[in-house]
Amino acid sequence: MKLAVLTERRNGETRVAATPETVKKYIGMGLEVAVETGAGVASGFTDAAYAEAGATMAADAATALAGAAIVLKVRAPLGTGEGAVDELSLIPRGALLIGTLGADAAGAATYANLGIEACSMELAPRITRAQSMDVLSSQANLAGYRAVIEGAGAYDKGFPMMMTAAGTVPAANAFIMGAGVAGLQAIATARRLGGRVSATDVRPAAKEEIKSLGASFVGYEDEESKAAQTAGGYAKQLSAEFYAKQAEVVATHIAKQDVVVCTALVQGRRAPILVTAAMVASMKPGSVIVDIASDAGGNCALTKPGELFVTDNGVKVLGYTNWAGRLPAAASALYARNLLTFLSTFWDKEAKAPKLPEDDDIVKGVTLTRGGAVVHPAMKPAA
Repeated sequence: MKLAVLTERRNGETRVAATPETVKKYIGMGLEVAVETGAGVASGFTDAAYAEAGATMAADAATALAGAAIVLKVRAPLGTGEGAVDELSLIPRGALLIGTLGADAAGAATYANLGIEACSMELAPRITRAQSMDVLSSQANLAGYRAVIEGAGAYDKGFPMMMTAAGTVPAANAFIMGAGVAGLQAIATARRLGGRVSATDVRPAAKEEIKSLGASFVGYEDEESKAAQTAGGYAKQLSAEFYAKQAEVVATHIAKQDVVVCTALVQGRRAPILVTAAMVASMKPGSVIVDIASDAGGNCALTKPGELFVTDNGVKVLGYTNWAGRLPAAASALYARNLLTFLSTFWDKEAKAPKLPEDDDIVKGVTLTRGGAVVHPAMKPAA
């Protein structure tokens, strides 16, 4: 059985879906692995390293995909008119496609029409068995770390307190908005750098997590906030009234901050606006806002996705996208292991082929299409 690994062609994508380490393990499972030439270059993995691991190097996507039964991707394959290569048309009918596909109902229907068995790993349920294949957590962890490093680099003063013969440089005030995986790592990183750290989150369980890392909690709490978390551990979309009251608390606090890191996401929706233009206007010149949520529109009203923007009052707004991809070697290594864990968990050793039980919670969570039909409840067309 052939497994294909493609070069990521979407703008700004630096990661790769398999590393030489995981390629070696796939071959040990009995797979033939074809890696498109240059697939790992942006992540620091050379063609020679893949070849040494046992992969066959393919000159282009068509060669890599020819006869492939399994296709690994970081992001969704390009379709007609999306780029120089129509990757979707090259994937063999019946092939198992695994990646963070970000599919909606229309995208799932496309996979079904092409006969592609699509698994979108960002939909994996938040259960103990799925932790080692949770791509959102592995990538968010790196994004939170990188956000603070970028924020510290953009800030014009030092992060820790520094006492010198010429005077004292005070510690930076860092405020983390959202205490999911990315936010908690951002808190830990800002603390390690010596900042005075505070954080906020609408989910009730987050308050203790924030305090456990040595940061102070800032936020508005009421009856609505007690039910602000889904069964899967994600933040729920709350009412406009709640966000207004939360904004009042945050507005007073944010004016005193030097570095603000925004990480708040609501699954399947545009990121909520947590930092208004008025809040930005109240901040000191030289302050920095780092918006990890920029891929979903951003938590800051002035974020320009993909750009660094300096406001009229001298506040830097870092709206870079694909934050995990700014650490491509580490992000690829973790992501590749997530996919390897998924495949090896559902691997039939005798048949040397994947076996995805339809009644398994993880399989049900990630599977978009099967047998030419859309099977994921959230992706099925409306009756």
